[in-house]
Amino acid sequence: MAATPNSSASTTAAAAASSRYSDDEWATRCDLAALYRLVAHFRMTDLIDTHITARVPGPEHHFLINRYGVLFDEMRASDLVKIDRDGRVVEPSVSDDPARYRVNAAGFTIHSAVHMARPDLRFVVHTHTAAGSAVSAQKHGLLPISQHALKFYGHLAYHDYEGIALDLGERERLIADLGSCNAMILRNHGLLAGGASAAAAFQEIYFLERACQIQVQALAGGAELSMPSEAVCKLTASQFQRDEAEGIVQLAWEAALRLIDNTLSDYRS
Repeated sequence: MAATPNSSASTTAAAAASSRYSDDEWATRCDLAALYRLVAHFRMTDLIDTHITARVPGPEHHFLINRYGVLFDEMRASDLVKIDRDGRVVEPSVSDDPARYRVNAAGFTIHSAVHMARPDLRFVVHTHTAAGSAVSAQKHGLLPISQHALKFYGHLAYHDYEGIALDLGERERLIADLGSCNAMILRNHGLLAGGASAAAAFQEIYFLERACQIQVQALAGGAELSMPSEAVCKLTASQFQRDEAEGIVQLAWEAALRLIDNTLSDYRS
């Protein structure tokens, strides 16, 4: 649920931009732009690199990715670029201004793989944070040493590093490794998480990033770590899937949106 725009100017800008798209696509664009800004707010960006994508509603198998070069904290719904499963830009005015619709090839490789194989993951987030990248380089992976980490106990995938993701052949291996999980650690690279909604994807990447931060700091302390029993680990993971979990995810999303509602430019424009 997006907050109300904070000025008549932003309302006018949003109306002008939204007129070019269907209501469903515009709603997806606004959610995705908000997700970009929240990732920036929580310092999970890597300058202009990494990506967040969303599947566009409809049968065309189109999805949205960021215009390469726009900072995450300035992302707007109209900055997002619509591409097909082969990475071709399908915006109607692309021939008029090709630079306006430039996208990153590596971002396409990773995200198109997930979107094509897992239609249930409408929003997909990929990050290169210091903590996420650090844990991705640790042979033992994510340790079950915090409540945040236990959310992913038995539900976290791993994919070995193959270089910068430019080889389309990597897509099959990445999907095989992801399986039915909604979150993955890309070895020596970073984190990947997705969800059926922007709210769900945000919850996944936020908890995974926080779990990695906790692990890095705990290991840096040098003290012996306390590990919960396997029974407690499994119990905690199941508790994150309880009936009211979806409502909590949505409540957290609506609260998070208030963090980005007073920026200079409206993400809904």
